[in-house]
Amino acid sequence: MAEPVEEPSNRPSDPWGRIKNLKSKRNGSNTWQVVAGSAVLGLVVATGAVLAAGPWDNGQRKAERQLAAAEHPTGGAHHGRRLPGAPEPAPSAPAVLGALDTVTRSAPQDPASLRTALAPLIAAPELGTQVAASVVDTATGKQLYGRGAATPMAPASTVKIATAVAALSALGPDHRIATTVRLSEDGRTLTLVGGGDPTLDTAALRSLATTAAKALGGDGEAPVRLAYDTSRYTGPVRHPIGKNPNIAPVTALMVDEGRLDDSDRGPAERSKDPAGDAARAFAAELTAAGVTVEGEPRAARPAAGARTVATHRSAPLSALVERTLTNSDNDIAEALARQTAIAKGESADFAGARRAVTTELEKLQVPTAGARLADGSGLDRKGRVTPALLTALLARAADPERPGLRPALTGLPVAGFTGTLSTRYRDTTGTPGLIRAKTGTLTGVNSLAGTVVDPQGRLLAFAFLASGSTVPADAEAALDTLATALTGAGGTAG
Repeated sequence: MAEPVEEPSNRPSDPWGRIKNLKSKRNGSNTWQVVAGSAVLGLVVATGAVLAAGPWDNGQRKAERQLAAAEHPTGGAHHGRRLPGAPEPAPSAPAVLGALDTVTRSAPQDPASLRTALAPLIAAPELGTQVAASVVDTATGKQLYGRGAATPMAPASTVKIATAVAALSALGPDHRIATTVRLSEDGRTLTLVGGGDPTLDTAALRSLATTAAKALGGDGEAPVRLAYDTSRYTGPVRHPIGKNPNIAPVTALMVDEGRLDDSDRGPAERSKDPAGDAARAFAAELTAAGVTVEGEPRAARPAAGARTVATHRSAPLSALVERTLTNSDNDIAEALARQTAIAKGESADFAGARRAVTTELEKLQVPTAGARLADGSGLDRKGRVTPALLTALLARAADPERPGLRPALTGLPVAGFTGTLSTRYRDTTGTPGLIRAKTGTLTGVNSLAGTVVDPQGRLLAFAFLASGSTVPADAEAALDTLATALTGAGGTAG
């Protein structure tokens, strides 16, 4: 029987629910300060600004940043051009929040106080038979709290943090996955070549078909054969858990993650043959574009000498990472792991992805001892990570010297507002918006790893991994209480 896993929410508050119109480019500095500031303003961000169109750049929407950098900026003592004879402008209002620099650099969290706050909470019986934890100051990398921090535990979906960081490190945030159409030298065979983009959709197929039809020339009456190529990936297409509504067969060619309904997240009935279905859908789009397709699509590589006549590129890797983390998207997570394998020269299968991700994490000098990255999604119960590994990865992503890793933080669900945390923390006064974290759930396994701003204004990374729980809802509530304690809500920490 398939393992029950977390079912991401379909709430409209999730800004990353539909990837199709996202365009993103990361290039920031002072990352941990920016993330800390955005968390303090979580309520405002989640209810308004986080839904605005346009990418982020150094903690601001790019459009806002460009406006602020215009030739005649407003605000402060200068209010822009003034017409002759016009009255003097009113003075600017003072900043609502002061800069975090002084506080975050001079008032570190007290580890003893943190231990006192967490000790009774981490012993909660709802968490099960084994609990491990790590809390780190992202600015210094210093561990402030640890309980079995080096103990390998089943991570469930929190392993997606490792997958995301490895992919960003190996490929860069601007990398896009290409799906191409190639035409044989004799002009009689088109081949749809999958690059491993699970977010390919009908609109993309239509665009590819239209472009390919133009490349064929003539009146379109001469029939063409259609082939499709999935050789980009190797090995078994089925995840080790077998057929499961939480993940489609892992193949280099699919449309809408192989979903057979109109959903874009969470469990759904999946195609048994995503690549074949994608090819048949492409054939229909070719027909609509005036191309006569002869026979049924067949699996084959492009003929020698074939040339590329159409290309579709996915959203940037940064956007794919954010969607993966916010919605806990298993299909994209496995694609990210395989893209990392390809970049590292490994085989694009489960084993190659495991080796590639591990190698890339070692390159980042994080503690990988005891880790077994069995898959990219966390569905495989054989996977193991330590809390120390997860907090180290979050700290790397917050490092201002590594702006390319920032999507691993900006994609984390916001407590009480987005993704898999949209329905949690609603009853915790003062907490919604202050915590951003990746959830993880398998039968008897519950985890939570992310970032939080402590009472001193410092950005902390935390990871709580629990196993042996019997009531998932109670275990989740206990994990949420642990994370809340880090904020000092109600005077529980600091």
